Amino acid sequence: MIRLKPNQLKTGMVTAQSIFNEKGAPFLVRGTPLTDRYIYRLRQLSVPELHVTSLSSNFQLQPPPDIVEERTRVQAVDNVAETFHEAEENGRFDMTRLEKCADFLVRDIMAKKKNLVQITDIRLHDSYTFSHSVNVAVLSTMLGDLCGYSKRKLQIITLGGLLHDIGKLAVPTPILNKSGSLTAGEFKIIRRHPSEGRKILKELNSPIASILAIIAVQHHEHLDGSGYPYHVRGKSIHPYSRITAIADVYDALTSVRPYKRAYKPNVVYRMMMQNSPGHFDMDRLRLFFDNVAIYPVGTVMKTQLGYAIVKKVVFGHTLAPVVIVFADKNGNLLKKPFGVNLAHCRRDVIQYVMDDVELLNFIRHTGIDPAVFLDDDLRAMKDYPRIGKHEI
Repeated sequence: MIRLKPNQLKTGMVTAQSIFNEKGAPFLVRGTPLTDRYIYRLRQLSVPELHVTSLSSNFQLQPPPDIVEERTRVQAVDNVAETFHEAEENGRFDMTRLEKCADFLVRDIMAKKKNLVQITDIRLHDSYTFSHSVNVAVLSTMLGDLCGYSKRKLQIITLGGLLHDIGKLAVPTPILNKSGSLTAGEFKIIRRHPSEGRKILKELNSPIASILAIIAVQHHEHLDGSGYPYHVRGKSIHPYSRITAIADVYDALTSVRPYKRAYKPNVVYRMMMQNSPGHFDMDRLRLFFDNVAIYPVGTVMKTQLGYAIVKKVVFGHTLAPVVIVFADKNGNLLKKPFGVNLAHCRRDVIQYVMDDVELLNFIRHTGIDPAVFLDDDLRAMKDYPRIGKHEI
């Protein structure tokens, strides 16, 4: 898997991410082979980068399965967009539609417990809040399920994720989509959205209105009291809010925004686990990363065994995936690539993840995209499709 700029894309490459347009509708669904029209539109839409499964347009590798069906996610984004527009225009919205949406998400996640979180999709400017809300709902539900909550409680957690950012309706769009640094005044406005969300949700004609309002107002609070808007700390933060806070930060850090690139999951793992003391419920955070592919399928890394590509990630062992070692420590291709479960190796076996520039240079040098080693048939036949330098 490699991250490319639009001018590096070729027809036939398979996208590893979905892309949602400004209205929250799907423009490109993960697993779709690129066409000239798609590539042209990506450039028009100023999409900064896109993950594809392979650099070879002749090797159409499909991305790993997601924790929800793509059609369920797409429908959820559409429902959230309609809900936000309805609330903005009328000051109220239809909870029935969102409750049905939550039911579908919970059903999918409970049915796909073996699937791990992989690569975050791409949202274009105005659609970010809608699809971010769905991703937070999905990640929160996954974590709630791991915590052992009942189906009814999972439905509440899901609805809390879908609505946690509804207070952003009170934030001017130019501030939400600003590409540069926020001024002190703008940041103050942004920080109001949790309390604005509580105001909106408390007025719902629903028996769970109060808990949804709590999730909205507390999702930026930290256990040590350093969060906002009210510096709530410790046990005063509701368990559902603690879950939503983890999902919210993870999705934000792994997403492309006007002012930043998406951080890779292994970088986000370090940021959240090691660089944010006192922010999160650590028991829930560790459980969360048990089900997130810290090194997603297709990640290319240098290990003490040589260069390797991630083939499989197992629940509870996400720091030590199953890999195919395909080159020695000097980058020379092996005659017989071999698989190894890094959980059986020393903890420091992974040296680093190759960045996109280094991976492109490796492919230029060898003429081989490491993604081909994920195909068992090709690996057995040793008939790897070559990539000419003019194709890169």
